[in-house]
Amino acid sequence: MATATVDDILSDLPPGCARLILHPTCPVHRIERLLIVDADDETRDVRAALVLLVGVRGRSVLPAVRRLLANPPLVLAVKGRPEEVAEVEELLRETGAGLLLVDPDSDWDRFVSIANARIQPRSYQSEVLTLLEEDLFAIAQTTARLTSSHVVIEDAANKVLAYSTVCNDIDELRKASILARRGPRKYELLLKDLGAYRELHRTRATVRVPARPQDGLRERVAIALFAGHRIMGYIWLQETGEGFGQDVEYVLSGSATRAAAELIRYRNHQALPMREDRIVRILSGPAEAAACAHSEKMPADLPAALILIGISAEAAQADDAALKHGELANLASIHAAAYKASAIVGQFRGDTAVVLPGLQPKNAKAGLRILAEAIVGDATKHLGISPFAAVGPLAADLLSVHSTIAKTEALLRCLRRGGDASVATEDDFEAEILLHEAVADFTASAFRHRALWTLLREDSDLAETLRVYFEVSLDVAACAHRMNLHKNTVYYRISKAGRITGLDFTDPRHSLVALLHVQEWADKYKEQAEKK
Repeated sequence: MATATVDDILSDLPPGCARLILHPTCPVHRIERLLIVDADDETRDVRAALVLLVGVRGRSVLPAVRRLLANPPLVLAVKGRPEEVAEVEELLRETGAGLLLVDPDSDWDRFVSIANARIQPRSYQSEVLTLLEEDLFAIAQTTARLTSSHVVIEDAANKVLAYSTVCNDIDELRKASILARRGPRKYELLLKDLGAYRELHRTRATVRVPARPQDGLRERVAIALFAGHRIMGYIWLQETGEGFGQDVEYVLSGSATRAAAELIRYRNHQALPMREDRIVRILSGPAEAAACAHSEKMPADLPAALILIGISAEAAQADDAALKHGELANLASIHAAAYKASAIVGQFRGDTAVVLPGLQPKNAKAGLRILAEAIVGDATKHLGISPFAAVGPLAADLLSVHSTIAKTEALLRCLRRGGDASVATEDDFEAEILLHEAVADFTASAFRHRALWTLLREDSDLAETLRVYFEVSLDVAACAHRMNLHKNTVYYRISKAGRITGLDFTDPRHSLVALLHVQEWADKYKEQAEKK
């Protein structure tokens, strides 16, 4: 068992955060655990522990300290000034316990993380627990953004597992539960009296708890986390002044599905090395997809689809790009879980991939587009980015969804190039996808029309004129208008290109040859030419 002394912890704390005003006199004074005790908690076994007494400070801690004296802690940490805790010091001196005085302005959360790092060094099991906490905190934070509320995720025993960023608009229950990592007993009893837990155990839908200003409670919306018929925990949303949006039930159901899956995975003690990306497994081929479907209990014989969500090239170069990728994946996972409980979300080749198994082919296309639009809309609103979502073609089953990767990636590239649309299906860009695939094959070839290729690279004005000319379907007037040129200038440039290269642009075969060259020039050399 890992242990630490109070001096070890003090050496890690920031200067002025805390000081030891009474050293423990027990023969063995190594701290084995850290406990957070609320002032209203009943007597607990706190031996060999560093106890943080929260919810009270100064002389107000005396009643709680007297309750702890039946089984005194090794060290007690309280907030206050030296003159305020003189009586506490005398009480603890007789028991041999130590007293750690914490500055009233210090943050308990930071104290806890530093102390735990000393008392419980990271181990294999703690690595797995850390991954669970990271996932749950990400779910809480994303849910808070989507619902403009404060979010807490609890286990079945009401222990706080994760919560969203603390703001000034949280009520006393939320403050107390975050500090003690569980709701105070009196509030638990109040919520039970209001019938909140009875309703949560009865339904898988959301439950609303009206505000009770007389008890310091704001309005709440909650949902239970189920594994079959077993309750794994709860998600609580507290309104923060803006009220709950119309889609709070939809978002909360997706969050509950995601959080329950993480709790089940941890409960099954899934090993750290085995937390491989399920997206990569499913998209690697039928064998891996079948194995993943079997282990995850997903329908493998029904239609499935892939959605790829990416950010612009400029956003990908930003300093916070990695953070935005993670936030986008968390947001997408909540929407996808609300749409389909068996949805899987992860990173794939630098983009966010969403695999949706068990679809009904009749209305799948419309539903997938609506899902993609919801993800893009909320990402734009809450994350400050403008992503693109490519909805891939429907695969016959989960085992063949990997065959849609190429088309879906090509569709996402079209969205990035165009920049106008943010969500698209194959039907929207089929011709452009085929053209760019043809250009890609042409680019890989060593054959070029020497005169045209030389002309394009040496005369950027003429090359750009040809590009626009083909873009407007060989319409000289439209080309002149687009480029703000006189029609005679466009005629002259097109005629010059034909004269030098020997190509007749009214001949479909010659036009195709020219178009492939112009597209390659546009993809490879246009940006370079503009910088000169």
